[in-house]
Formats: sequence, structure tokens, C-alpha cells
Amino acid sequence: MGGRNYRSNSGAILCFIFIFQTINISAQIEIPDSVIMERIQLIEKMLDQGKQKANYWWFGWLAGYSAATIGQGAVFFSSDIKRTRQDMALGAVTTLLGATGQLITPMIPGYAPDRLKKISEDTREARLKKLDNAEELLKASALREKAGRSWQIHAVTGIVNVGSGLITWFGFNRNVWAGVKNFALNTIITETQIWTQPTRAMKDYQIYCQRYKSGEKPIALKSNMIWFVSPSPGGIEIKIMF
Repeated sequence: MGGRNYRSNSGAILCFIFIFQTINISAQIEIPDSVIMERIQLIEKMLDQGKQKANYWWFGWLAGYSAATIGQGAVFFSSDIKRTRQDMALGAVTTLLGATGQLITPMIPGYAPDRLKKISEDTREARLKKLDNAEELLKASALREKAGRSWQIHAVTGIVNVGSGLITWFGFNRNVWAGVKNFALNTIITETQIWTQPTRAMKDYQIYCQRYKSGEKPIALKSNMIWFVSPSPGGIEIKIMF
């Protein structure tokens, strides 16, 4: 009897789940066509408004890092001074890493609007599919912006900057303050890059979720990481708190 009741209860639960999913699917399909287009047009507008700034930031930093790499490489090959050649070689490697970082992390908000425009909206089924793609592109844009300001990015650039400072100090046999200066300069550059990255898509995604997807958790705008650098006896001290 107990086994029979268990099977009966399990069957009832499965039926309930099936009915619930069917209702959800039907509700999604029954979205008025005007609302579908309203949501698509809103996302298109949001993505279009963020495109230019995203591309300015991405191409600007790529061009800056590339130019710095070429310039320092040229000085390295043209100079006969050992100290200068050391500084230029290390600087060129550092800026090359920066350019590579830009290339391997494309700015989704910069190309998302063009990708969305290519999707057909001729039929209701096509419009539903386009809405789904539009929401995914907006979310992906927001996640890309969030990742660009995450603690992982601060950590990676911090490791590169610390390494550059240590090479200057120990590898080139300079004093500690030469290493600190190198670290500080590179840190100012990389932190400026991180904090100037656009965050419009993050805010737009929050607005969209509040308006149309109230059950979905919006993306947090602020990082929980706090870090700072301070002098210490014989060197520098870096503290990171989460």
C-alpha cells in the first residue's frame, strides 16, 4: 500500500510540473505582439546608446597599448644605453600584455547592436526568437562589463604590475624605489583602464529586469573588493579585502 501511495503521489507531482510548465510556455507565447516589439525596441535602444562609448573605450585602450609597445620597442632597438634598453623592453612586454588582454576580451556592448539588427522579425515566431536573443545580448553585455571590473581583473593586473616592479628592483639591480615607481606607474594606468570601462549595459539590464523580468536577480553594480598599497619597511605592502 505504501509503495502504491508513493507512486500515486509521484505521478501527481509530475502531472503538476507538466501542467505548470505548459502554462508558463503558453503564457510566454501569448505575450501581445505589441509588447514583444516594445521590449525588442527598448533593448535595441539601450544597446545602441551604449555602443559608441564601449567602442571608444575598447579601441582607444587597444590603440594606446599597441602604440606604446611599438614606441618602446623602437627605442629598445635604437638605444645603446643598457638602462634605457632594460626599461623599454620591460615596458614593451607590459603594454603588449595590455593589448593582448583587450584582444582576447572583446567588448560585447560594442558589437551587440549590429548583431541584433541582423535578426529577422518578419513573423511572430521570429519576433519571439529575436526577443530571446535581444535579452541574451543585453545580459551578456552587462556580464562583460561586470567582469571587466571584477576583483579577478584587479588581481591579474596587480600581479603583472608587481612582477614588473620586482624585475626592475631585483632583475635590473635597481633600488627599491625604482621598483615602487615602476609598480605605481603601471598601477595608475591599469586602474584607470578598469575604472573608465563603461557600465551602461549593467544599469540598462537592471532597468529592463525591473520592468519586464521582476523575478530575475539584477546584476550588482559595485564590487565587494577593497584594496590599497602602502609603504612598509624595506618595500611596499598590498592589502586586498573582500
